[in-house]
Amino acid sequence: MLLEPFLQEMHGETGAILAEPGDPVQYAYFPCGPALASFVIVMDDGRAVETALIGREGAVGGIVSQGRLPAYARAIVQFPGPFLRISIGDLEYAKARSLTLRYLFARYADCLLAQVFQSVACNAAHSIEQRTVKWLLAAIDRTGDHQVPLTQEQLAGMLGVGRSYVSRVMQSLRASGLLETRRGSVCIRDAERLASLSCGCNDALKRHFDLVLAGVYPTCIESTAQRLAMANDVNGSNGATGAHL
Repeated sequence: MLLEPFLQEMHGETGAILAEPGDPVQYAYFPCGPALASFVIVMDDGRAVETALIGREGAVGGIVSQGRLPAYARAIVQFPGPFLRISIGDLEYAKARSLTLRYLFARYADCLLAQVFQSVACNAAHSIEQRTVKWLLAAIDRTGDHQVPLTQEQLAGMLGVGRSYVSRVMQSLRASGLLETRRGSVCIRDAERLASLSCGCNDALKRHFDLVLAGVYPTCIESTAQRLAMANDVNGSNGATGAHL
């Protein structure tokens, strides 16, 4: 109730930049439905390597810091979809009025940090195949959709490896009947078998999220009802559209 008066609806397109390193963080963004955003680190040679994937379970920007402190990583939209955003000033006003809200953001910050820790360990210890499968499973877990709008070039960039490596992994997974590759997308055919090829990083993060944020997120049934309600609101808005990224 404290946040709702300040939230703005918007649509994020793939590749839209939410923040660049050094930019003052002016908004916090909440991905909704299938929308996904990533934190990526831009290397000296221009490569952008993903450090955290954010979906409807989280938020981007203004989570820990107070005020418009500079962003350290690039924040970018990975999958298109609806977002809610709030200015940092309004968010801090709401936090100041509610200890519960401040506590919620602190707990989520703990989970976000755990994701970064796990990403560092995964990149150092696990194979490209395991990391590829882990990313695909993380995407469908957050979006609820087995159709992942992603090119091999995008995936290679996020994993920080050459496209040829990802191409060989995807070819092997396709030959095993686990997925199909289409122009600009990947369709997961057997998520259960695919999970058997992944490392345990996603499961470790889920356990931590469940422990630290137990009871915060709606059940699957509640989430479905909310998405249907949002869709009905959009369809009944007489053509009105929100801001676009």
